[in-house]
Amino acid sequence: MDVIQAIIIGIVQGLTEFLPISSSAHLVFITNILGVQESLAFDTMLHLASLVAVVSYFRKDLLHMFRSFLSSLKDIPRGEFKKGIQEDPFKRLAWLILFGTIPAGLMGLLFKDFFESLFTNLLAVGFFLIVTGLLLWGSERVSTGDRSVKDMGLKTSLIIGIAQGCAIAPGISRSGATISAGLFLGLERELAARYSFLLSIPIIIAAGLIQVQEIGSVLDNNAAAFIAGFIASAVAAYLAIKLLLKIIKERSLMMFAYYCWIVGLLTIIFSILY
Repeated sequence: MDVIQAIIIGIVQGLTEFLPISSSAHLVFITNILGVQESLAFDTMLHLASLVAVVSYFRKDLLHMFRSFLSSLKDIPRGEFKKGIQEDPFKRLAWLILFGTIPAGLMGLLFKDFFESLFTNLLAVGFFLIVTGLLLWGSERVSTGDRSVKDMGLKTSLIIGIAQGCAIAPGISRSGATISAGLFLGLERELAARYSFLLSIPIIIAAGLIQVQEIGSVLDNNAAAFIAGFIASAVAAYLAIKLLLKIIKERSLMMFAYYCWIVGLLTIIFSILY
């Protein structure tokens, strides 16, 4: 893989990581189009670039949440934990993200090998893209958008966490599944997106820690391409976050549903004919 190929793949991954159109599916497409062999280490590097983007974008919220989380731990011996969670939205959000991460972690451990085997199955990728479109379409039709952070509880975070776990399947968009779950549960539109983005952070960190040794060894052999892909992915991911937050406040997500249906159907047709 050369530098230009790495930049193209990085841009595609960065944009599709947070736009609800499945980064895993598009990585399958772009690597096949460019004739590049997929590299787990490079994929992990690109996800770490997404981590840089989301942490950079939400840095103020994350700092506030971290301080609030530490404060909530101090509330426990004082018997004020429940009161603090109810009164401070940042304390509540920090714990909701912590609990919401559990389902995806467990599902990843249990089903990772099975879903990774589907990455070379274009029929499966196309099918799951259509599922992503259906989730976006359905959530837009039933969403009330009237629940704030104070209305979120453990059940809400676990359901959205399960939706995130389902995104192990190639073609199921992580952001699409989690945002749709939030909208199905009646969350405010911007909150559904923000919670989705913040919920991605622990999972990306975990994946990066697992692959950190392999990343180091590959960097020695192709450092220029990896670094170029990393920067391209980080910039694209940051812009994707900014764009989606604007879209979800001002417009419908149906454009992404239509996109997933079209690409999913074309993928299925291609897999059958070729």
